[in-house]
Amino acid sequence: MINLCDYKTNKSKLIMHKIIFSFLLSFALIGLTAQNVMTPEKLVQLNKVSGKGITKDGNFIVYSVSNYSIDSNSKSSTTFQMPVEGGEAKIIANTSSLLVDNSISPDGNFKISTADVKLKNVFGSDFYKDIANSNVQIYDELNYRHWDTWEDGAFSHIFYQSTKEENSELIDIMPGEAYDSPQKPFGGSEDYIWSPDSKHILYVSKKLSGVAYAVSTNSDIYEYNIETKETKNLTEDNKGYDTQPAFSSKGQLAWLQMRRDGYESDKNDIVIKLNEKSVNLTANWDGTVNSFLWQDKGTKIYFVAPVLGTVQLFEIAVPTSEDKITAPKQITNGQFDVSGIVGQTKKVMVVSRRDMNHASELYKVNLSNGEMMQLTQANDATYADVTLGKVEKRMVKTTDGKEMLTWVIYPPNFDPSKKYPTILYCQGGPQGALSQFYSFRWNFQLMAANGYIIVAPNRRGMPGYGVEWNEQISKDYGGQNMQDYLSAIDDVAKEPYVDTDRLGCIGASYGGYSVFYLAAIHEGRFKSFISHDGIFNWKSMYGTTEELFFVNWDLGGAYWDKNNAVAQKSYTAFNPAEKVGQWTAPILIIQGGKDFRVPIGQGLEAFQAAQLQGIKSKLLYFPEENHWVLDNQNSLVWQREFYKWLKETL
Repeated sequence: MINLCDYKTNKSKLIMHKIIFSFLLSFALIGLTAQNVMTPEKLVQLNKVSGKGITKDGNFIVYSVSNYSIDSNSKSSTTFQMPVEGGEAKIIANTSSLLVDNSISPDGNFKISTADVKLKNVFGSDFYKDIANSNVQIYDELNYRHWDTWEDGAFSHIFYQSTKEENSELIDIMPGEAYDSPQKPFGGSEDYIWSPDSKHILYVSKKLSGVAYAVSTNSDIYEYNIETKETKNLTEDNKGYDTQPAFSSKGQLAWLQMRRDGYESDKNDIVIKLNEKSVNLTANWDGTVNSFLWQDKGTKIYFVAPVLGTVQLFEIAVPTSEDKITAPKQITNGQFDVSGIVGQTKKVMVVSRRDMNHASELYKVNLSNGEMMQLTQANDATYADVTLGKVEKRMVKTTDGKEMLTWVIYPPNFDPSKKYPTILYCQGGPQGALSQFYSFRWNFQLMAANGYIIVAPNRRGMPGYGVEWNEQISKDYGGQNMQDYLSAIDDVAKEPYVDTDRLGCIGASYGGYSVFYLAAIHEGRFKSFISHDGIFNWKSMYGTTEELFFVNWDLGGAYWDKNNAVAQKSYTAFNPAEKVGQWTAPILIIQGGKDFRVPIGQGLEAFQAAQLQGIKSKLLYFPEENHWVLDNQNSLVWQREFYKWLKETL
């Protein structure tokens, strides 16, 4: 027989246990959901670490940390010094006595500086002095604008002067030459160096003008003799890019070289002067070099290069003869990018390292075994306070039977029993590496924090998988790489946690072109698209872009060349404007007003076509931005509109 009192007591205890359990469960869930994730505001305020170099004595790293304040809409930067072995960082006010000044000649007698020199008439006031207030620009040849700047008739030149006399004469090493060095728009101190004997200045310049400049990549390394004032072209025989000249401690010259004129994404090789002959050290290596640094002893060269969805540090021995060239050796390995070399001392290299979840920090690399140790922790506190999503490497079978590395980024606290909206990310370039980069605009962790799975395939055209994979995309823009995109999203979409009714597609530049093209051929896969500075109409693009070597090489030529079958296919079958009638899904179009690489007409044409067809669409126009959104306030608007659009359409 059941005791009623015992029953009531036990029942009360059971109820109480349920209440306590429910409370604890609720508390746990609240804690789980209350975990912080990345936000646009947190992202824009992350510290940005930049290595400046290693001190003359080899004992300290000098670096800067810059940050942005939303409240004051201002930027600030602080410079630090830290022991190479790691330890306490100290703020320093002046670095001039600590770091080698490469603008000073080795003998200390001369100093290099740069300045713009007005050499051509462009403005109305240049031609007509009596109407100085006119507002007009007059051009009679190409290269009238570049990147985000109109040609004003001024050219960047290198000067040198004596350090022994105050206010000594500045001597122009390119007098009267309407060419740039450092090269515009991004050239800097890597474009010029002193020779070890202090008698020569080596510099990089593309000494072409008009149409020849616009269609060519033929930059050369020149040697200027400060005694005779004579200039010699050291790389005249090579018709592609010659860049980044550097001397070893032994006085041996090395530089980076691309072989083919007009191909900006050609294989980039390390070339050295050996017995008065130019010798290619990496000719037989199936990769491409980003940048390099001479070893302090001059017997090796260190370089960074993309490999299998990452960027890693390599070394190659400098031979004493051509028959003793050896293959490069990879030093670092892991799911990260070695994004830059800061400097080397003894058996240690200091580099910048990043991954899809973390902005760049400085690391020390043991050159003997590749082990890495983090030196700076500029953003550790921020990352400790946010929950980050997992980044997974996935191999996808392509339509032609190859294996394609694809990055998949999952939301924080990912639950495979749930279904998530999923986004295909299309990389730009088109030959840009989809490595473990960390973008302050296209930030995968921020996308994941908003509840999206991101699929980022290393489709055809990307470096790090051999020259053949890298080059396949040229003249095949609407071909295999488009199938690679679809293979990636289809493969991941097989997973039960992918909501196939909420698939999106996003990208910028060539990625923006990919979005425009996929919007016509996706066969209903995607419910929403976002294209930033994407190419919409190849014909108008050819007529307005500035670096014509790019479109000539990758499209095959001009649209009016009716006998060029390759080019005609690019301007018809591979042209989004020809397929825009097949668009049906909503699309957000983002365009910079000062983007001369993919000019404003591309975004406007696409938006107008969408609107006239009654397709849900929005234009996000940044009048003062170029191919990138650089202003922090503008970037916040970009992020908010980006996620607002996805929320509305997915």
